[in-house]
Amino acid sequence: MKTDIILAGVGGQGILTVATILGAAALEDNLYLKQAEVHGMSQRGGDVQSNLRISSNPIHSDLIPTGGADLIVSLEPMEALRYIPFLGRTGWIVTNTVPFVNIDNYPAIEDVKKELGAFDNVVAFDMDAVAKDTASPRSSNMVLLGAASAFIDLSVEKIEKAVTSFFERKGERVVQQNIAAFRAGREMSMAQIRK
Repeated sequence: MKTDIILAGVGGQGILTVATILGAAALEDNLYLKQAEVHGMSQRGGDVQSNLRISSNPIHSDLIPTGGADLIVSLEPMEALRYIPFLGRTGWIVTNTVPFVNIDNYPAIEDVKKELGAFDNVVAFDMDAVAKDTASPRSSNMVLLGAASAFIDLSVEKIEKAVTSFFERKGERVVQQNIAAFRAGREMSMAQIRK
């Protein structure tokens, strides 16, 4: 088992939380894990990115080579496109379709969606709306985690256990909201894959 994941987004969206939860689930499954993060701009609305490598065999580098990612997971559609050079030929893109417009020259969202639509292996939907309808507007990162989990060889139970551990200090209601958002994202992803 080996899965190389690029997690991308904008500071404050919770991408590093997704990386932490996946890492905890992988360790719970006695898998090897390497992670590298870029988050210096996270407090300023800049891009945030993490290389997350999970394997049943030892991993020698924490960086994913160009063309080596199995999965690009993003809470922002243009950030997903930024990392396309890292995507392997059979890799998948899992992304929110709602833009986080943090630059003056952000392209038209129709153009971004059209470019994403040029790829065969894409799961893209409005994760913000799913989060708001299911749990809380602040849980779109858990919707993203659920959507991505369909492509990661980790048990749902271990991921949910890691979600619980991460949020339990905030109380049972917050834990249940985040679990509900995770499940809703996974369901949306599975529905798109079956099409």
